[in-house]
Amino acid sequence: MRLYTIGYQERNLDDFICELKTFGISILIDVREIPISRKKGFSKTHLSQYLENNGIQYIHFRDLGSPKVIRDKLKSDGDYDYFFREYHKYIKSQAQIIEELYEIVLGENCCLMCYERFPDKCHRSIVAKEVMKIDDNGLMVKHI
Repeated sequence: MRLYTIGYQERNLDDFICELKTFGISILIDVREIPISRKKGFSKTHLSQYLENNGIQYIHFRDLGSPKVIRDKLKSDGDYDYFFREYHKYIKSQAQIIEELYEIVLGENCCLMCYERFPDKCHRSIVAKEVMKIDDNGLMVKHI
């Protein structure tokens, strides 16, 4: 069983969709708190429609996004240690939503999505690790 993650930072929409199709993704799970983007095509309404037209379901988990206060501090000082420490604390309060995500991941080929290109700079890697911890499930994470 595999859970994929992807960032759209340096991608255009067509290449992004092509990448998802390459890995057989059936559900894209948006883990941005606010699913709006300045990058053309990546705001929730347009993205969900484009994905649907390409046979990929879109699900948004707002509560798995990094809270604004944590994001704002990262933007102001670039302190990733603080960002990840605080997000770890926050995600512990979202156990029920992690369980919901796990149930979806069990039955489909899913990919977590956020903006950042590199997973080591993004909270989606923490979300993936939290899903991996459930029931010692043997889930493998692949960043694309």
